[in-house]
Amino acid sequence: MAQALEIARWDLECEFNNTDHRTELNGVEQLIVRRGQPFTINLHLRSGEYQPGGSALNLTVETGPQPSDQYGTRASFGLTDQIDTSRWSAAVTSPPGYMVSLSICSPPDAPIGRWRLTLGQGGLVEFVLLYNPWCTGDVVYMDSEEKLMEYVLAQDGIIFRGSWKYLIPTPWNFGQVPTPTQVLSAPLWPKLTPIRKNCPLSKNVLLTTFLLLYCVNCNDDKGVLLGRWTDDYDGGVSPLSWKGSVEILRNWDTNACQPVRFGQCWVFAAVACSVSRALGIPCRVVTNYNSAHDTNSNLVIERYVDENGQVVQKSRDMIWNYHCWVENWMTRPDLKPGFDGWQAMDPTPQEKSEGVYCCGPIPLKAIKEGELTYKYDAPFVFAEVNADVHTFMKHKDGTTEKIISSVQVGLKISTKSVGSDRREDITHLYKYPEGSDEEREAFTKANHQNKLLQQQENAGLLIAIKVSAEMRKGCDFDVFAVVTNNTPNGKKCRLVFGSRAVSYNGILGENCGFKDLLNVALAPGEEKRVPLRMNYSKYAENLTEDNLIRLAALLLDYGTREAYLAVRNVVLENPEIKVRILGEPKENRKLAAEITLQNPLPVPLQNCCFTVEGSNLTGGQIITEKLNSTVEPGQDAKVKIYFTPTHSGQRKLVVDFDSNKLCHVKGYRNVIIGK
Repeated sequence: MAQALEIARWDLECEFNNTDHRTELNGVEQLIVRRGQPFTINLHLRSGEYQPGGSALNLTVETGPQPSDQYGTRASFGLTDQIDTSRWSAAVTSPPGYMVSLSICSPPDAPIGRWRLTLGQGGLVEFVLLYNPWCTGDVVYMDSEEKLMEYVLAQDGIIFRGSWKYLIPTPWNFGQVPTPTQVLSAPLWPKLTPIRKNCPLSKNVLLTTFLLLYCVNCNDDKGVLLGRWTDDYDGGVSPLSWKGSVEILRNWDTNACQPVRFGQCWVFAAVACSVSRALGIPCRVVTNYNSAHDTNSNLVIERYVDENGQVVQKSRDMIWNYHCWVENWMTRPDLKPGFDGWQAMDPTPQEKSEGVYCCGPIPLKAIKEGELTYKYDAPFVFAEVNADVHTFMKHKDGTTEKIISSVQVGLKISTKSVGSDRREDITHLYKYPEGSDEEREAFTKANHQNKLLQQQENAGLLIAIKVSAEMRKGCDFDVFAVVTNNTPNGKKCRLVFGSRAVSYNGILGENCGFKDLLNVALAPGEEKRVPLRMNYSKYAENLTEDNLIRLAALLLDYGTREAYLAVRNVVLENPEIKVRILGEPKENRKLAAEITLQNPLPVPLQNCCFTVEGSNLTGGQIITEKLNSTVEPGQDAKVKIYFTPTHSGQRKLVVDFDSNKLCHVKGYRNVIIGK
């Protein structure tokens, strides 16, 4: 009869195991391993030696408050000759002796989370188990080492903001969450409890993503972030002040899970991406330009303008200048074959889904093919990239009439490229080319009758908005309404050309410039360019932090009484932040950086402050440098910072500049750290 091993002490070999399981960036103070892959524990015996066939060890693993063999949250097993990666198993890999190297493996579908391992009669070990996208048996398996480096292990990245005509790459520190499963802790899922009784949330990746979406926003419970889409950030900070997810999650954790104030779509998406990657689920942040918000599920956005072409808020339907969400990579055994891969998920609290604020996951292929009955929330995401836009003029007497306007949604859907900071256009993953047979078939499936019946307007009058080559914040510049008469007859028209500050989600602010021309005469075939001067003195105090101005040109044909509307959002360019690295970047060696920004405004800058952050560069801390002096127009704001890189490889040093007149200017520098 085999003798039970008497264990005196054990070594979890955290540094070796975490490195082998690609979790060392989460830290090596605790054991963090991936399912479906063996890890090693060294046991030091109290007496006797380990003898193959003559020694026994019973092991038990448990997770959660009520471990159950039925739901895979508990398992008991003994020593075997070799590891079986399809189930919990253990095998000795060392020769006979007083020290035993024990290799332990979990099945590739084991629930993720904190586990307790009982070693025989005397040892209790705790470890964290994560998804394993390197394991072919895991539902999140991805067959590309280069993509796994980007979508799981990358500590920093790029999120695209701005407008579809002027995309702004914004650096973000995704970081590594030291205890990723804490975000999915028990207090956050009371409304999902009935689901948990039937299937452990952590075992089913779909339910894990439900919970992740549910807990990133705080609209239903003690989630991480509180959203705010106004200029009032009392009690918190502007969403633009964040440079990374780690600080947000740290604030949430250290303040008893009270919501962090405040977030907007790219912040919600970035935090969801950080947590997904920390759990082992491949994830990327996606930006959809001219993103439709369809509140009544009719695939139509109805917009109303007054007689000056300015939007009046009569409908909750809106078009956001851009909107960010995330895509997670997984198989979908709940759907028919062919819908595995990237799944769109939106953690921004917009509309409720089955009673809670979450959206998705929905396969990108389902959106592209118009399969709106597929789970989850396909109609809402389909509308974000495909909805029609109908524009109506509301007259002073209360009557309305439809006007001619060409506005497209779902433009330049973007994400960061694998292995570089370049933009990858992934619009083709969401929709077929416009006018193609495949597009018509997808719209037929989606019952998108408005799109199918829409015919190309061949208007005799055309109106468009053109802009100057450079539109820098602080400068005066011109924008143009370009009117073309393609008819054989002369035309007399009225042109109303206006501009207003606007936030990225479409909320309009104050007037930045206006022109009303009552008698615009156009000969047959004639084109006229009508300028509108944008003066800094006029727009400076009206701009939001988004630096966006909405231009609207309304053309009224006196002869036919038809109205034509052109709309364009422009982004004012912030000054460049220059980062110069002083010295040779080496691991664990102090390094300096000189950071400079030139004041582009015609007024002095006061209360200037640089904040700097970088994964494995600034030790998980934010470096703050304030300037005591005023920065006059044309002068440089300049600081020098010091930091000590802790890991080799390419890292992003992310910089934010703030002042009384120039707010949240972003910049970064890629730093290659040598060993």
